[in-house]
Amino acid sequence: MPDTKTPDFYNIDSLLTDDERQVRDTVARFVDDRVLPIIADCFEHERFPTELIPEMAELGLFGPTLKDYGCAGLNNVAYGLIMQELERGDSGIRSFASVQSGLVMYPIHTYGSDEQKNRWLPQMAKAKAIGCFGLTEPDGGSDPGTMKTRAEKKGGDWVLNGAKMWITSGSVAEVAVVWVMTEHGVRGFLVEKGIPGYTTRDIPHKFSLRASVTSELFFDNCRIPESNRLPKAEGLGAPLSCLTQARYGIAWGGVGAAIACYRETLEFCRQRILFGSPLINKQHMQVRLADILRRITLGQLLALQLGRLKDEGTMHHTQVSMAKWNNVRMGLDVARECRDILGAGGISVECCPVRHMLNLESVITYEGTETIHQLIVGREITGVAAF
Repeated sequence: MPDTKTPDFYNIDSLLTDDERQVRDTVARFVDDRVLPIIADCFEHERFPTELIPEMAELGLFGPTLKDYGCAGLNNVAYGLIMQELERGDSGIRSFASVQSGLVMYPIHTYGSDEQKNRWLPQMAKAKAIGCFGLTEPDGGSDPGTMKTRAEKKGGDWVLNGAKMWITSGSVAEVAVVWVMTEHGVRGFLVEKGIPGYTTRDIPHKFSLRASVTSELFFDNCRIPESNRLPKAEGLGAPLSCLTQARYGIAWGGVGAAIACYRETLEFCRQRILFGSPLINKQHMQVRLADILRRITLGQLLALQLGRLKDEGTMHHTQVSMAKWNNVRMGLDVARECRDILGAGGISVECCPVRHMLNLESVITYEGTETIHQLIVGREITGVAAF
């Protein structure tokens, strides 16, 4: 019979390998035992649970698809399942792992020198060093080619000036992967905490991703040695390739958030008595629950096939755009629907749908807005860029 509680209506579990299921179940237990008991309080009080970082490192959740350097060398489906389960806990937890893995360790591994990889990747896998990714700026995000942060070569060093904004883990990071404009085009640099001229400031009073550190980065005549430039990162394609990695994980994360909302709402409908019988006995409620399950199932299948394509090496970045667009929109719509079904109690932080709903308002914007991803797919269809 179809599994409606997990939910796994199309028996997607049977399409996973034993290793993939083991990874998913291990992270699921971590989320159930360590994240869910504290995350509502963290969200309410704008606190990222730093005490979980060593445990996440012990589970191998940082850079899990990388080989060597103390990383697990998992396939991309396993990585997607990690992101799904972490976001089932909270977008802030998934974002932290996603940035560390896809936006910091990935570019160092792909574009860095051997010295940079040997220095940073083992430390980041163990969470002995935290990283952040600086691309978005105060005056723009969707058109990174117009970035205003600049670097000029002076002697053997580079001097950076400018600012980055909406940076996950910015103020707690030991190293920032920063993308700047030079006379030779876009280049990437490793900016280490404590370098003169480099400062950070957290962004307070957020109504979304409250259990996450979000910061601004400032560079005021910040002198960076040539050895801190990512030698293989040339052009805008380099940071965009990092975004593809992060967007892939986000596509799975949207499914996790929706599953969390669905589970809580289904249990509520079994217990809540209305006009003499449980809500699950009402036709309209069954239609709503069935539609939520339909949307989740479609998102699961989309994410799984995307992961298989990625593992085969045939995935195209426009396919990632479709999955990120569809699954985050799905997660947000499901969270809103579940919040409504929960009634007045649904606005409480004690209920997860409103927390996921507020978080996903950010997730649908960062790593490419919904409109940007629609236009990426539209360009692929028509051959015409309508940005």
